[in-house]
Amino acid sequence: MTRSVFGESVQGAAHIRSGKECQDSLKKVERGEDALILAVADGHGSDACPYSRTGADTAVNVFCRIMEDYLDTYAAYPETLLTFLKREGDTKVAQAIEAEWKRRILRTHAVKKRGWALDADGNKDKDAVYRLYGSTLVGLVMTKEFLFAFQLGDGDIMEVSKKGVQSVIEADKILGTETHSLSRPEAWRKAITYTAKRAADQKLPVLYMLSTDGMANSYKNEAEFQKTCADYYALLQKHGVKAVADSLRGWLAETSELGCGDDITALFAYYA
Repeated sequence: MTRSVFGESVQGAAHIRSGKECQDSLKKVERGEDALILAVADGHGSDACPYSRTGADTAVNVFCRIMEDYLDTYAAYPETLLTFLKREGDTKVAQAIEAEWKRRILRTHAVKKRGWALDADGNKDKDAVYRLYGSTLVGLVMTKEFLFAFQLGDGDIMEVSKKGVQSVIEADKILGTETHSLSRPEAWRKAITYTAKRAADQKLPVLYMLSTDGMANSYKNEAEFQKTCADYYALLQKHGVKAVADSLRGWLAETSELGCGDDITALFAYYA
């Protein structure tokens, strides 16, 4: 079995026209052949969130760091880690991610010497600072033993194989422009997680695809989005990883131009 990991973040067509920077971020951590950590985040990009690109960068870094810490702590006990993630993924793990993201945001805000709003008691309003950096977060951890998926806010984690296309995690779909955010009080309560053992005899090839909502929103419905996921899977089989990876940025830019105009990030893990 071989594993190939690649991805791109592209500035949305509408953002290019308005001069707004890409608010998406991605990160991958490959720990030899034993484990893989993937994360994508989508900064909100509104006028109320002027530093959301920093929020997205912080989100993917926090997810990867915390998940690496768990993998290190339980290195000799993968079954124990599987049980822990299954029981505590949407509580303790989500709380740890939110707390670390907010700690880093406050540190960044102070280092950058950006202004502080005051609350009703005249104290520094931390919640107001968090909102300046608002971001979603989608993450995936894969080891030989298990798969762990995490989602807070918009985005998609898809699995594509010869059996078809399916969502790894079914997140809440919020109508309109609102989304769950790391910046909100008790953000962890909106996190959704999924944990499962990986089958030793899993049929290959299989593709895992993480994407920000600019991807799915560029298609008229879920069926069209899933068809595109299947198309990527077919292209990888027919033309190979290098050809798809080399073309990905152009394809995503075209998807944004013909679709919703938002930034798009797609991160792939292809096992063959």
